[in-house]
Amino acid sequence: MSATATAVSFVPFHRAMIGQEEIKAVTEVLESGWLTTGPRAKQFESAFASCVGASNAIAVGSCTAALHLALAAIDLRERDEVILPTMTFASSGEVILYFGAKPVLIDCAPGSFHIDPAQIERHITPRTRAILPVHFSGYASGLDSIVEIARKHNLKIIEDAAHSFPSSYRGTPIGSIGDITCFSFYATKTVTTGEGGMITTQDRELADRMRILSLHGISRDAWKRYTAEGTWRYDIQDIGFKYNLTDLQAAIGLVQLEKREHTRQLRAALADRYTRELNSFEGFITPAVPSHVEHAWHLYVIQVDENILAIGRDRVIEELKQRGVGTSVHFIPLHMHSLYQQRLGYRNGMFPNAEARFAGAISLPLFPGMSEAEQSRVIFALQDIARQFRR
Repeated sequence: MSATATAVSFVPFHRAMIGQEEIKAVTEVLESGWLTTGPRAKQFESAFASCVGASNAIAVGSCTAALHLALAAIDLRERDEVILPTMTFASSGEVILYFGAKPVLIDCAPGSFHIDPAQIERHITPRTRAILPVHFSGYASGLDSIVEIARKHNLKIIEDAAHSFPSSYRGTPIGSIGDITCFSFYATKTVTTGEGGMITTQDRELADRMRILSLHGISRDAWKRYTAEGTWRYDIQDIGFKYNLTDLQAAIGLVQLEKREHTRQLRAALADRYTRELNSFEGFITPAVPSHVEHAWHLYVIQVDENILAIGRDRVIEELKQRGVGTSVHFIPLHMHSLYQQRLGYRNGMFPNAEARFAGAISLPLFPGMSEAEQSRVIFALQDIARQFRR
């Protein structure tokens, strides 16, 4: 049977799991007449803070907004430096550039997609202000060492946890470890509001500053000026941004939050089956999960084993597409992009571990509503490719 003949229907990389509960919640907000930031957003913040054991949570329009506000809250300045992994999405680095500060890129740990803690300390200078670890695919790595280094050098830890809710590290929820943690509720994430994000922190002063900056720098709880509790009078206290999350989005988030553990279990079951099935034949390397973490399974990333297959990652992706399977790649390391090469002088070859991981990485379809038949299609396609293109 030909590859194209097997592709009866296309298995997407992701499909959001939205039910009648989310639709009902949005309808209730529409009927309430309060559509923008209001009581639902505040309720969402409180519920999320409780989930992760944080004292404060600020709902915002995206994880990018969350990262930007976090850096603003620590008063990042021009020519300051922030250490982060090269293996991350555009937003992690670009928010640093917003300030005229310098993203200082670090390679992955050997055999990992996460930042190598062993390389961090040698990149610390008098201008370093923060470490920004990225919890790739759904779990944190090396946080013990990162916390120790940060405390030793009086640096802030801003966690990019866009992939990692719900997740924990040595039994402590992600969201209550670093100085500030930033989450994403983008459409593909484990909890979604379509677009959206959340910031958590134990520091009330940082929280108050981020809350004010998130809505034009206007005095705290300015949204209440349109309620019976509020007043028309307000004060602009700082140069702020338009980063607030609406009640429409928060209504979806509250329902999704209630489903978080069930959704995580569905993702974990799919990941377990992938690992079990893909390890039964040669050609692909499955992700290893440390025993001390709870994985959110936002992504299931395999590596093409070029010792076994005669084709590389790009060709495998094309072969999967021909067989009706959607995929993605997370990520093209920052140092390989024109912006970082032309403006900051980074070059290919500078971060060999990240480049090796990128060269073989494929993110497979993994979403809570994925059927057994859909996953079987993905597994069968990979088996077929491994058989056809074995060295």
